[in-house]
Amino acid sequence: MSLPAHELNRLRHAVAGRSAARLLLDLALSPAEQVRLDELIARREAGEPLQYLEGTVDFGPLTLKIDERALIPRPETERLWEEAVRSLGAAGPGTVIVDLGTGSGCLAIALKHAFGEAQVYATDVSEDALSLAKENAAITGLEVTFLRGDLFAPLPEGLAGRIDLVVSNPPYVADGDDLPAEIRDHEPHQALYAGPEGTEVLARIADEAYWMVGVGGWVLCEIGDGQAARAEHLFNAYDREVRKDLSGRDRILVARKGASCCL
Repeated sequence: MSLPAHELNRLRHAVAGRSAARLLLDLALSPAEQVRLDELIARREAGEPLQYLEGTVDFGPLTLKIDERALIPRPETERLWEEAVRSLGAAGPGTVIVDLGTGSGCLAIALKHAFGEAQVYATDVSEDALSLAKENAAITGLEVTFLRGDLFAPLPEGLAGRIDLVVSNPPYVADGDDLPAEIRDHEPHQALYAGPEGTEVLARIADEAYWMVGVGGWVLCEIGDGQAARAEHLFNAYDREVRKDLSGRDRILVARKGASCCL
């Protein structure tokens, strides 16, 4: 395929390390830069995601490192972060925030940026993803406690019933569902596929979070298109609603434990 001009410009910027404005003034690349650009163009033409080739992605107020170790953060997940910030509102030193399946660390790190006094924990079963998340925390200078394990399992026991906010972009693709080749062939399947129904991980979060969050605690999860009714049913022990993404699709499950006045 022939790359669109905007993708070519992004790759040129990634190779040259110069701003878009400077590249407009001087399109010339060194021989080494041109070789590197040709390599990236070939990989992009073969279907590799543009963000992996660039090596960075903007998420909320942050620019984070991204590669094949983790799912690419998308605008839908950035909307989840925005809704989480709006829901929690404020946080002090005793506030506990947990990100389940942190991947690149985007949600956890951006929440620490928004709520600097909060204690932020992030878990993931993938050691590769956690290594990337730790690199991103170091790059941003934000302190997050990263723990390897499944959902809530690796958290300190003393957090049970004390968590104020849980966020997650869990796997929510059903086994056998077709995905664009760019996603299917390059992004980690463990972060995409949940099981035969696609809501298996969401169901576990609904069950386990109820015992982990305190009264008034929030649980916000990204969900797949068409999963709103199932998500609301799974979270029927909470006050809950599903909010839309920027394209108008049901995308964010917002639940609160025992606080019917304030969704």
